[in-house]
Amino acid sequence: MLYPVIMAGGSGSRLWPLSRDLYPKQFLKISSDDSMLQQTFARLQGINHQPPLLVCNEEHRFIAAEQIRLGGFKHSGIILEPFGRNTAPAIALAALQALKTSAVDKTDADPIILVLAADHLIENRDAFQFAIRDALPYAKANQLVTFGIVPTAAETGYGYIKRGKQKGDSAFKVESFIEKPDLDIARAYFCSGEYYWNSGMFMFKASQYLKELGKHNPLMLEVCKKSMEGTQLDLDFVRIDQKAFEECPSNSIDYAVMEPVCSAYGSGNLVVVPMDAGWNDIGSWSALWDVSDKDLHNNVHQGDVLAVNSNNNYVYSENKLIATVGINNLVVVETKDAILVADKSHVQEVKMIVEKLKEAGRQEYKIHREVYRPWGKYDSIDFGQRDQVKRITVNPGQKLSIQKHYHRAEHWIVVSGTASVTHGEDTILVTEDQSIYIPLGTIHALENPGKIPLEMIEVQTGSYLGEDDIIRYRDCFGRL
Repeated sequence: MLYPVIMAGGSGSRLWPLSRDLYPKQFLKISSDDSMLQQTFARLQGINHQPPLLVCNEEHRFIAAEQIRLGGFKHSGIILEPFGRNTAPAIALAALQALKTSAVDKTDADPIILVLAADHLIENRDAFQFAIRDALPYAKANQLVTFGIVPTAAETGYGYIKRGKQKGDSAFKVESFIEKPDLDIARAYFCSGEYYWNSGMFMFKASQYLKELGKHNPLMLEVCKKSMEGTQLDLDFVRIDQKAFEECPSNSIDYAVMEPVCSAYGSGNLVVVPMDAGWNDIGSWSALWDVSDKDLHNNVHQGDVLAVNSNNNYVYSENKLIATVGINNLVVVETKDAILVADKSHVQEVKMIVEKLKEAGRQEYKIHREVYRPWGKYDSIDFGQRDQVKRITVNPGQKLSIQKHYHRAEHWIVVSGTASVTHGEDTILVTEDQSIYIPLGTIHALENPGKIPLEMIEVQTGSYLGEDDIIRYRDCFGRL
């Protein structure tokens, strides 16, 4: 049976300021009311498959788990990478886990893995599923299958796959993989009809992938095996051996497996299945403009936007009214803590802004002002040298860790709902329009025992207000 593996790593820096290190584009609701991760799960409905296995970064675990839960999807576990090592090791970890799970469940001695990215847009679900079904016989025959996107333009932002001889009704041998070309070469590829965009989606038996990885990158396979020997289950999460994984080389599946296989066997073991399904990897703001609905002036407006004599723009407002007058071909994006203004022809350079933020030690590249936690979220409303104000939302039935702080005191004001507050040895109910003071060094905890979200204002005062000034004594989410 098919075993989908959804890769949910990456930072999506070209979509800053919406996409941040701790809340990257796969978790954003970019093109619908569902996040890109949820859309990836949803487009598998209708295919006979095992619940997908997710691979994501340790820091994104609660966001991923919550979005899967909210979407009502089943999964086979969430493998946590302590740090990114690119796609080849991530797929190896998933293949090893799929083999282990299938052996325990006695579902399939050698599951067929379908590798998908969590941050791709696919508009035609039927065409996507037809391509998946077309690829299955080749994967069952020990072939490595890659999906080639039928190009719609001469695109310089994607790698290409050149097809060889036809193999069956719906596939071709892979003749070669090609790096991102310049515009003239891309035009030649597009006109020839013999080239596809490299989608980053694959299908193969778990054992076949590991076999090829072992031939061409034996050290990577050895490290991945050692990392999976020391796995620990934590709620829905599969924690690998971090110390072992530190030794893993970083490489993509294209460089580590696909291209070496193509060279070694003359593409005999590689098959490309064409896919014409309205695919887009949403790799930039201009790509998002391309796939979005536009008004009569070719503008895409999200949020509170007014435009006069403005054309071909992408304008996104999260909180404030944005008014444009006489502008053309621009991207304007406003979030609670940042504003981006970029020419549409230069949006690939947004990642340079992210690099500058990192170099300056600023936090805007990493985290939003509004931060999601497994128990709810908080919004940092105001900062001072010795004070900070947050709006906190605790979901019904959720509880924060039992903790204390060495450098700050906290004053909590309940706006709506009811708070159950652990305050030293006491447990106190605090309701709407009431408040409670937590002195520095006091062991405390916060819980929402009610049926509606708990909304609070937290005022912190002290000599140090960093998030790392937390000593946890007990935590429902394994963060001790």
